[in-house]
Amino acid sequence: MPGRQATVVDRLGRDELVGWSWLFPPHQWHLGAGAETFLCTHEFDAAAVRLLMDADPAFSADVNHWVGQVLARRLTSARVRLLDRFAPYGSGKTL
Repeated sequence: MPGRQATVVDRLGRDELVGWSWLFPPHQWHLGAGAETFLCTHEFDAAAVRLLMDADPAFSADVNHWVGQVLARRLTSARVRLLDRFAPYGSGKTL
């Protein structure tokens, strides 16, 4: 929103997935992230993981289930935070 600071949509903790654009075409990062403290991250070869998923349906199902759970939680969190920030009466929930 013009004239406002960037809205914090979610806060992540240890061992949490930051993004999922690697899984869906066109495989391009389209959101931002920032850190409030020093952190250590792990990076993986997304193309190699996708090849493994193509070769192993059980592995693919596990990865898709995991990412789906992350997406569902993040969408709920984003909805609540955005309602609290922009709706006239907020979401009625606290995080």
